[in-house]
Amino acid sequence: METALERALTFLRNGGPAIWAIAALSVATLALIMWKAWRLALMGAWSRGKAGRAVEAYQCGDTASALALVEGRRGIRSQVMATTLRSLERLSEEAAREETARVAKRQLASARDGLGALELITTIAPLLGLLGTVLGMIAAFQALQAAGSRADPALLAGGIWEALLTTAAGMAVAIPASAALTWFESVVERMRRDIEDNAVRVFIAAQPEALKLAAE
Repeated sequence: METALERALTFLRNGGPAIWAIAALSVATLALIMWKAWRLALMGAWSRGKAGRAVEAYQCGDTASALALVEGRRGIRSQVMATTLRSLERLSEEAAREETARVAKRQLASARDGLGALELITTIAPLLGLLGTVLGMIAAFQALQAAGSRADPALLAGGIWEALLTTAAGMAVAIPASAALTWFESVVERMRRDIEDNAVRVFIAAQPEALKLAAE
């Protein structure tokens, strides 16, 4: 444990100021990924059963059971479905569609919270690494110039590998951040498709009833 800690501290010292910024980004990235996974779990990102059963119940003509399945639930699919069912009871079909679209957009925007920060980390982490490398290379060549004719190639080599530490660190932060961003975006996109599919199925099922009421 002590050896690992000493190596980490040596790594941070050798990397210069840029490596400290990248280290802070790595902590922020880990915290953001954990927070986002927890938030999506609370939003029912991986649970689509209740909303699907509500659609099936509505298609069978059991509106009360369909609404009971999704009423008061925290999942995005269930909340949008509850809005759709309640809107169809008190609004025209066109107004119900507008209300469903409004709630769906708001919920999906909430599901995307934090993704912008991950995207920013994905962009700036490699740039910070490159900046640290450039600064390290400048310092290495300055030391080589100051040595003059007594310059030791080992001095230049040592400065270069220390400078490259920041590039490696920046990539080590950016790669998992980019992977997490892609995964979270795919989860949100899947929720969007499910919400759209459920809403379309409900509105199609509602059309015969609407035509019947219009005929009467």
